[in-house]
Amino acid sequence: MSTPSAADVTWLTQEAHDRLSRELEELIAGRPIIAKEINDRREEGDLRENGGYQAAREEQGRQEGRILQLQEILRRAKVGTAPPDDGVAEPGMVVTVRFHADSGDFEDETFLLGSREEAETAGIQVYSPSSPIGQALQGKREGETVSYETPAGKTMTVELVSAKPFSG
Repeated sequence: MSTPSAADVTWLTQEAHDRLSRELEELIAGRPIIAKEINDRREEGDLRENGGYQAAREEQGRQEGRILQLQEILRRAKVGTAPPDDGVAEPGMVVTVRFHADSGDFEDETFLLGSREEAETAGIQVYSPSSPIGQALQGKREGETVSYETPAGKTMTVELVSAKPFSG
């Protein structure tokens, strides 16, 4: 098993890590329940016309997918260690950016650069470090301006106004 590179690490608060760990434990503990449900429905007869069986199989697929997702997130997690307060944008930082418009106007936006799994506990908008703006901001210092392309193909220019460690 290889160790994740810095780019593959998912930064999580301890609270989010604990919440995801509990969810994983509950899903794993629920495996016998869904297996029993599938078995009970299978015994009802013709599987092609058995909506309960199909629904139970779909639920099992969703649960197994979430288990795999949670295992991967937790495997890559860097827990609770906030990055240094050095004004550099990186996962775990609350950043304020200033969007520059063609009209010369600007608008500030503040968000956490982190995992979407943090959104539930952060109380602040969360953008992934792998999003276009997240990638553009990685390693930038306060005062630096950077351009990036949105998924719609528009080029945006933002200035990193501030980058402070998240203290959830």
